[in-house]
Amino acid sequence: MIGTNSQRLPSFYLPHGGGPWPWIPSQEPMYRAMHAFLASLPKRLPAPPRAFIVISAHWEEAQATLMSSAQPPMLYDYGGFPPETYQVQWPAPGAPELATQVQGLLRDKGIPSALNGQRGFDHGVFVPMAVAYPKPTIPTLQLSLLKGLDPAAHLALGHALAPLREQGVVIIGSGMSYHNMRGFMRVMQGGPSPTKESAGFDAWLAESVRMDSAQREQRLLAWTEAPFARECHPREEHLLPLHVVAGTALDDDASVPYRDQIIGASVSAVQFG
Repeated sequence: MIGTNSQRLPSFYLPHGGGPWPWIPSQEPMYRAMHAFLASLPKRLPAPPRAFIVISAHWEEAQATLMSSAQPPMLYDYGGFPPETYQVQWPAPGAPELATQVQGLLRDKGIPSALNGQRGFDHGVFVPMAVAYPKPTIPTLQLSLLKGLDPAAHLALGHALAPLREQGVVIIGSGMSYHNMRGFMRVMQGGPSPTKESAGFDAWLAESVRMDSAQREQRLLAWTEAPFARECHPREEHLLPLHVVAGTALDDDASVPYRDQIIGASVSAVQFG
């Protein structure tokens, strides 16, 4: 059981970039600002965490599923990268006791859940976390998204997880605030950049998360009404980790501590608390 902590720790929505970029030197210039932001994460916490819960864009299940291994393996869920990127290790300990506790919190809210003892950390977890915590000593628990990608269901996940913020747990949603692979490919092939579309959506996102909690959640529920919503997220799996962490925010204010352009697209991070 994760113990109590009188200090509420912040929650974060982080960008994780493309594939295993931290281990590809040629991509360093593109991700320099993102690298610096992710590396600053420990300094953004008022106290060292007892554990992390990470919701990655790269895991979807029919019901909320938690990794339950004490020593999770690696899951190299990308293709076409240098051979050495399939040898990367980030051997953080798992958090099976926390997984059981989370199941209880979900059950109290009427949310079905399951455990998975075989799944490994995917790159939505180990990429940003390896930059932030290159020495992986803090127990880390990965939680899936829900198939169907219902915004309300993901806010509800966050509501259930919220009490853990006062028990030494940092909750992280790992995605990208712009995620249109065709848009990225157009730029890489010499076509137009998604600057206008991504900037419009990014401005809406920053405005929305800074609203009071009730308004914030209403905006996120209706995210498809945002400017250029589907141009930026043809499929919303990289956005919905934001909904989970927004659900944990309670009445906390939000800030946008990172904003940059990646391949012509505006990309942001959000901190709650």
